[in-house]
Amino acid sequence: MASSRISDCPDSPNCVSSLSRDQDHYASPFRVDIAPDEAWAALKRVLGAEPRTRVVEEDKERWYLRAEATSRLFRFVDDVEFQLIPEERLMHVRSASRVGYWDLGVNRRRVERLREALKREGLWR
Repeated sequence: MASSRISDCPDSPNCVSSLSRDQDHYASPFRVDIAPDEAWAALKRVLGAEPRTRVVEEDKERWYLRAEATSRLFRFVDDVEFQLIPEERLMHVRSASRVGYWDLGVNRRRVERLREALKREGLWR
């Protein structure tokens, strides 16, 4: 894979990433069975439907995107990163809290919710 822009997870249990080497932080990457441009458009549609989530950085040349997700009650901001690797037919993902130690599983649930939404969008069959 070309060098990833996705950040590593800290030691704290408030982050999941498809690039993590340890099981506590690992989440599977998203499979991509459609053209890269279609997958990118599907990702942006899915993120646009997520409450209190906004895209803050996009580098389509490197297929990288970062969004911020803000919690409803305490207004905590989580970073959600994606990097599409067309030649591997994968989209890597990372979701992490900026503050605090434990996230009560919020980031893992977000990744799995996004996985299901992208599957409904036809990212893979």
